[in-house]
Amino acid sequence: MSTILPPLKRGDRGADVVELQMRLAGFRGTIPDGDYGPGTEMQVTAFQRAVMRMTAPHGRADAATMAAIGDFARAHPVDFKALRCPCGVCPGFGRGRFKGEYRRPERIEVYNLYEYPGLHRMLLWTYRAAQFYARARNWTLTINSAYRCSVDNADHQRTSTNHHGKAIDIDILGSGGTDRTRCNSLRGILVEQAHAQIGWSALNRKSLEPADIAPTWVHLDVRSYEPKYLADRYFVTNQAALDAIPG
Repeated sequence: MSTILPPLKRGDRGADVVELQMRLAGFRGTIPDGDYGPGTEMQVTAFQRAVMRMTAPHGRADAATMAAIGDFARAHPVDFKALRCPCGVCPGFGRGRFKGEYRRPERIEVYNLYEYPGLHRMLLWTYRAAQFYARARNWTLTINSAYRCSVDNADHQRTSTNHHGKAIDIDILGSGGTDRTRCNSLRGILVEQAHAQIGWSALNRKSLEPADIAPTWVHLDVRSYEPKYLADRYFVTNQAALDAIPG
């Protein structure tokens, strides 16, 4: 499967635009709606300025920009072994159980029991951008927790299902400051650069747990997404699927 998108520009629509929006999730990204409007143009501009170091970014996803996105992906791999559920029972990313079932009568995502089939791609492309921002500060990021299926939740008496494919927890190693200050700094970077929010108040925004919940790690999730942006096709279990252009 190809990993490089064709050139795109403002006004384009469709699956290739969705994929571009996914890949630039950490650069002002919000939702993969397939519309190359001003928001997507802002994403491309942010990537061109930050990664390509263009002094006059133009916001068009031309061939050079698409190639640079490919280079960016190769420079920031994701360790899928670290993403797997530690339960020892499921194959690593749940068993697809509990689709359409909720912990409470309210059918909202926070109570959704479904074991999604992998990790959401927006999370992982945002994590790649976080790696990019971290390197400029001599930090090293690792994912300390990702998929936790219903078996693992039961073993640890958890009720939250965020980690059924919708969340990752990030650790930061680096000199200067403390774990808390580095985590606060990374949260600030993701709010500013990746258009994330602290908490879950706004719909269709990537969310970060507040510091009083996650003091020494950074929790990133997509719990606030509408169901159409949580379709099974957005979840992956390996590097090849993360980097491929879905056919």
